[in-house]
Amino acid sequence: MHKSLALRVLLALIAGLLIGAALQVWSGSAAGGAVDLVKALGVLWLNALRMTIIPLVFSLLVIGIASVADAAATGKLAARAIGLFAILLVAFSLYSLLATNGLLALWPIDPAAGDVLKSTGSAPDAASLQAATLTEFLRGLAPSNALKAAVEDAILPLVVFGAFFGFAASKLPADLREPLLNIFKAISETMLTIVRWVLWAAPLGVFALALSVGAQTGLGAAATLLQYIVIVAGVTAGVTVIVMALVALSGAAGLGEFIRATGPVLAIAFSTQSSLASLPAMLERTRDNLGVPDRFTGLLLPLAVAVFRITSPVANLAVAVFLAHLYGVHPGIPQYFGAIIVAFAISVGSVGLPSQVSFFASIAPICLAMGVPVDLLPILLAVEVVPDIFRTIGNVTGDMGVTTVMAKGQRQPVEAEA
Repeated sequence: MHKSLALRVLLALIAGLLIGAALQVWSGSAAGGAVDLVKALGVLWLNALRMTIIPLVFSLLVIGIASVADAAATGKLAARAIGLFAILLVAFSLYSLLATNGLLALWPIDPAAGDVLKSTGSAPDAASLQAATLTEFLRGLAPSNALKAAVEDAILPLVVFGAFFGFAASKLPADLREPLLNIFKAISETMLTIVRWVLWAAPLGVFALALSVGAQTGLGAAATLLQYIVIVAGVTAGVTVIVMALVALSGAAGLGEFIRATGPVLAIAFSTQSSLASLPAMLERTRDNLGVPDRFTGLLLPLAVAVFRITSPVANLAVAVFLAHLYGVHPGIPQYFGAIIVAFAISVGSVGLPSQVSFFASIAPICLAMGVPVDLLPILLAVEVVPDIFRTIGNVTGDMGVTTVMAKGQRQPVEAEA
């Protein structure tokens, strides 16, 4: 179903841009009133998505942190795995910031094309353009008033509060913990239901926004969108290459051996764009072709699929950095550090969501932490089809890679493939 929605949203984007460009050429200002009305409908749809961000992110974060804490308490192997997941997520977040900024330094966004695309969204507040100092960052890390932070979209202190809340909830007795977590599960499911309703109308919402873009800019935005696809997909694809290199350098498996073992699984990931759908093949190939014992595959691979998405912070930060360059926002080190914290937390909290849901719920908080407008996210959602393929391929490679590394020295002999 998510594939058909992605296709319909992409077609809506193309149709909106083409019709808007045609109106610009043939109607001029005559169609201005109609275009404004259509844009208002698109903004209404965008606001319907926005209104779910804070309650959805907070509830998912509390549930996700509590679940990770429970998993870590189940045994030493699970705790070691979660520790490795955390290290890799932070390391790859840094990679994403460096790689995306580096690529945009080598291939900067064309100012004219960028102005064309960003003119259709709101400009960031002047205050958000000022890089926070370390003192300001530390002062605002924990909220003095969590409700006020939620109202003001102060996402970083809210994430910090949610993380503490989740860990504290995991320490409660079961008779208190379960009812509390059920409340947050109910809130998250309610918000997800609203998001699914809104996404049902995504083709109409994206069409309305794209038509207003086309009417204002013609097809001038197409080049920037293509650059976005290439950069985000390229940075995300780098995860697969790096993980394979790390497995080989660690001595857990030979590079050729690991590539042959992952090949069929990556084909499934490419076609399904789902780590969960790739899990049976991951289990089989990791056990039979890499010789990883069942006690590792049976625990680590399901755990990795459940709480570890290595490309989530990579791709999400790449999107936010691209938008920062587009809008001329220059985050400082404290803001980037805050973005990594948010990306890490959101990666844990949003595991298992459909790609269309997780795109907005995962990236909007990072943008808010960096002072970047989220108005263009629906347009970027429409072209997420290509980057999403590399997200899944990277996640599957990361899951198998971590499992193989954790089993280093305890692998069993395998028969050579015919």
